[in-house]
This record gives sequence, structure tokens and C-alpha cells, in this order.
Amino acid sequence: MEYFKSSKNKIPGTSFSEVRDIADEIFRSIKRKSKRTPYVRSKYFNKEKIFLTIFWQHFFEKNERDRIRRLKFYDCAIDLIVRSAKSPISRENFKNKDELLHRFYGISKDGSSFVVQVKENKRTKRKDLVSIYPES
Repeated sequence: MEYFKSSKNKIPGTSFSEVRDIADEIFRSIKRKSKRTPYVRSKYFNKEKIFLTIFWQHFFEKNERDRIRRLKFYDCAIDLIVRSAKSPISRENFKNKDELLHRFYGISKDGSSFVVQVKENKRTKRKDLVSIYPES
């Protein structure tokens, strides 16, 4: 397992509103670049689009403490998706056989490790950011 060393620090803050304000600004800057669904282009997937909307749906299903813990790595995760050429650990989704799950591992600038999970539809080749969480 190879770790990508991000040039970004974790988002500072202790309350959800502090962390969310900064993450929202990062998301808005990405969203401004597209007229439709927000996306970033991935170095590993040969500049293919990774869509970001499913992440936010999945994210709001979590409790507030877990949201803060995950959202602190948002900037690092976007940096990993855009700049990393390190191979992820890929496997078939056990819930849906038509999907592949790619897990990328990274380390923030301040030394905290995290995982970014990208879902790929086998048939359409669409890729979506699903989850970001600290590696424990």
C-alpha cells in the first residue's frame, strides 16, 4: 500500500460550522468551474472526471462528530484525487457487483493518514467520490 503525501494540511477547527465553512469554500471553487455536476480530474485515472455530489449525500448520513472528523480531510482528499498517481487498492463492491471500489491512501502535510474511496460503475465507467475518513 502506497501513501500519497498531500501538500495540504487538515482543515483547522473544532466545531462543525468552522470546518464546514472552509470545506464549502473549497467545494464552491470547484463547482464554479462547471455548469453541471461538480467534478475534479484525476491523475491516476488519466484525467477522467471524478464527480463529487455522492460524497455530500453520504456525508450527511453521518453523526456530527463523525462529520467533523471526515470533513477535516476534504482539502487533502481533493489534492490526492487531482495529483496522485499511486495505485489504489481496488475491489468489487460486495453490495453491488456492477461497481468497483478504489481506496486511495494519503498522508496530510501535518502527518495524519486518511483514506479516500472512489466508486466506479463498471458499465458506464462513471467515477464518484464516495467517502473520506481518517485511517485508524
